[in-house]
Amino acid sequence: MSTTRLPAEERRVALLETACRLFSEGSYRGTTTADIAREAGVTEPVLYRHFNSKRDLYLACLEATWAGVRAMWEEAIAAEQDPSLWIATMGRSFIESEAERPVISNLWVHAIAEGSEDAVIGAYMKEHMREVHAYTTAVIRRAQETGGIEAERDPDAEAWIFIALGLLTMADRVLDGVMRESWPAIRASRLRWLTGRDPEPLV
Repeated sequence: MSTTRLPAEERRVALLETACRLFSEGSYRGTTTADIAREAGVTEPVLYRHFNSKRDLYLACLEATWAGVRAMWEEAIAAEQDPSLWIATMGRSFIESEAERPVISNLWVHAIAEGSEDAVIGAYMKEHMREVHAYTTAVIRRAQETGGIEAERDPDAEAWIFIALGLLTMADRVLDGVMRESWPAIRASRLRWLTGRDPEPLV
């Protein structure tokens, strides 16, 4: 066990980071609070001072990863001057982050499956998906206001398609890249549909 006494907030953050990683590498049901406490170098009573239950810790992981994705998307959008590429940039940043550290995909896939058995997790995921959808819809509408995305496109529907493609990339990774060769064509087709123009060739 760790002998270092961290301030409460730092300890909570450290526990959360450890839990997110272990839940992602394993599963909600297969990961115990004892596993998390041991990996974090604390006792279970210390863990329960910060989180009331394993479920509360799991939901906190889902919230933390979404906050990270949202911040990553904001940064990616701010760096992209062409509004027609905002959605594509969001998708690319997500895929690139998952290539380095596939935490988010695993957590979301597991949580969707777990939601069918746990009503609390299921209710959380419904609201969570609505929040992701609302964020994406707002980005599409902003792009439409600048002329980057064609005005005829339905932002609500397009946001759900974007989320569906994200879930498909998660499944693709689990299935060892069964769709890997098709992704460039899928991305090009989506960009062509949203913007009315062909994507720039990759350099």
